[in-house]
Amino acid sequence: MRILSKKALKELVLYSPQHVARLEKAGLFPKRVQLGPNRVGWVESEVLDWLCLTSGPLGQI
Repeated sequence: MRILSKKALKELVLYSPQHVARLEKAGLFPKRVQLGPNRVGWVESEVLDWLCLTSGPLGQI
């Protein structure tokens, strides 16, 4: 399992951190994983699956 940093996530998703947080809260984006007291990340496979689902013709958020 590979974990994406905030920087790596921004390169893949192209949404602002605030928008990602709103999508997470609404249950429309994979939840972040707490890696330490001041560090979070996202499971790469979950983010890539989400990208595949949302990049289709009907999957626009």
